[in-house]
Amino acid sequence: MKALPFLCCLARPSALLRATVVELAILVGHLLLYPTGIQQEQPRALPGTPAGPDPEHDAGGADAIDTGTGTAAGTVPAARTALLPTEGRAHPPVLLLHGFIDNRSVFVLLRRSLLRHGWRHVEALNYSPLTCDLRKAAELLGRHVEQVCERTGHSRVDLVGHSLGGLIARYYAQRLGGDLRVRTLVTLGTPHGGTRVAPLMSAHPLVRQMRPHSDVIVELARPAPNCRTHFVSFWSDLDQLMVPVETARIDHRDLITRSVRVSGVGHLALPVNGAVAAGIREALGAEEEAEGSVSTTSVA
Repeated sequence: MKALPFLCCLARPSALLRATVVELAILVGHLLLYPTGIQQEQPRALPGTPAGPDPEHDAGGADAIDTGTGTAAGTVPAARTALLPTEGRAHPPVLLLHGFIDNRSVFVLLRRSLLRHGWRHVEALNYSPLTCDLRKAAELLGRHVEQVCERTGHSRVDLVGHSLGGLIARYYAQRLGGDLRVRTLVTLGTPHGGTRVAPLMSAHPLVRQMRPHSDVIVELARPAPNCRTHFVSFWSDLDQLMVPVETARIDHRDLITRSVRVSGVGHLALPVNGAVAAGIREALGAEEEAEGSVSTTSVA
């Protein structure tokens, strides 16, 4: 029994090393795919027709945005989420929003996963690399959501945001009245409480807005009574861009939240990890009726 603490100490560096190797491999692959996500694609769906692109066609994404609480502990096995009956269900459109200095190509695998499991309308959005204000990006996201609702005939949408994309989507839903349109927001490695990583990058205005105690983070901590959106935050114990890692959880007394702890997955791997994709499908497919916070779950 005395050897257990020592073994635990060895296990975490080993997991960190594996996650780092995977992160580097994903980074290389993503750099190769990055050019495919720069171009802005026109939506294929027409008003009054079944929404969404052909799953066997371009799995990269669609349109672009151009711009210049409390939780308790619990555990849900990741394997169980892949068995949810999603085929044939009338899902709202899903919009995917990428992170800082990224583009829609990061969602190639997640988008394909959703399409193959019964989602008819999935779009991966771009916002301009020249974006310097999170609030402005959130306003333009709202305009795009209105266009999607008009085009598809749906009154509400689901959003999935990676890193900064999750913070933009949350600001829209929580502060700009977007909860009338956003049914569920899933965030992946999003600095809801602000991150202290890489202080030298604070020269960029968007990075400053992602710092603890920034104006944006303080604004999101303010009361948000009657916000209708359900928030699901995926946070990883090995996310090296979230400092501390718990900052990727949403802790807000007025919001309907669920935090999903992911083990052994780095920041870049969150949008491409199979277990995380299954958890996202579960979150989007669930009919959440609770009017308050619900329990924290875990993904292995």
